[in-house]
Amino acid sequence: MQISGKVFVVTGGGNGIGREVVLALLGRGARVATFDISEDGLAETGRLADAGDRLTTHRVDITDRAAVEAFRDAAVAAHGHVDGLLNVAGIIQRFVRINDLSHEEIARVMDVNFWGVVTTTKAFLPHLLERPSAAVVNVASMGALAPVPGQAAYGASKAAVKLFTEALYAELRGSSVAVTVVFPGGVATNIAHNSGATVPGHVASSQSARMTTTAPADAAAQIIGGMEKGAYRVTIGKDAQGLDRLSRIAPRRATEMIADKMKALLS
Repeated sequence: MQISGKVFVVTGGGNGIGREVVLALLGRGARVATFDISEDGLAETGRLADAGDRLTTHRVDITDRAAVEAFRDAAVAAHGHVDGLLNVAGIIQRFVRINDLSHEEIARVMDVNFWGVVTTTKAFLPHLLERPSAAVVNVASMGALAPVPGQAAYGASKAAVKLFTEALYAELRGSSVAVTVVFPGGVATNIAHNSGATVPGHVASSQSARMTTTAPADAAAQIIGGMEKGAYRVTIGKDAQGLDRLSRIAPRRATEMIADKMKALLS
C-alpha cells in the first residue's frame, strides 16, 4: 500500500509507538488523524510533527463508542476520506496474580485493548471498503503468543485482538482492504506508567538490564513497512520472534520458561 498522499487514522498517538507511527506516516507524505486520551501527549505529538493541516489531533476515550464514532465523522470531515486504520492504543495491568486482580481491572484492560479495537474497526470499516486500496493494522503483543504470569488480563485482551484480526483478514480476502496483526516484543515505551501499572523499581531495573528492547521509532517503521507490503503478520524484536517459534513447537516449555523468568514480579 502506498503511504504518500493517503489518509490514516492512528489510535494512541499521544505517546510511545503510536506517536512514532504518526510521525513516520507524516514524514512519508501522508495525512493523519490521531486520537488519545492524553491532551498533553497529543499536544507534544503535534509540536514534534509540525505538519500543519496534514495532522489533526483529537482527545477521545477509546472505551466511549459514541466518542469514537464522533471522531470518525470529524476525521472524514477534516481529511475527506480514510485509507487506513492503525490500532496502537493499549494498556497493561498491575503485575498481580489473577486471584488478586479485580473484575473492574480486568474489564478496563479488555475495554481498552480489545473492545477499543472492535469499536474503531466497526466505525471505519465501511469507509475503508469504499477505497480502492485500504488497510487495517491491529497491534497485539508478544503476550498474545504465550502467557505471562501477572499479565493474564492483558495477554487475554491481546490474544483476542490476534484472533479478531485474523478473522477479519479471512473475511476480507479478495476485498480492497488488507489486514495485518502486529506482535511487538519489548519496546522502550512508558506503557506501564501510562497504564497506572508501574513495575516495582528493583524488578524493572533488573529485568531491563537483561532484556534488549526495540526503540519505538524502529517498531513504528516495522509496522508501517508491514502495512505497506500487506503483510499478514509483523513480529517485532528477537524476543517476540523467538517466543513465536517456541510457543508453536513447545507451548508448555514456553509457558514454564516465561513463568520462571517473571517469578520475581509476583514475589
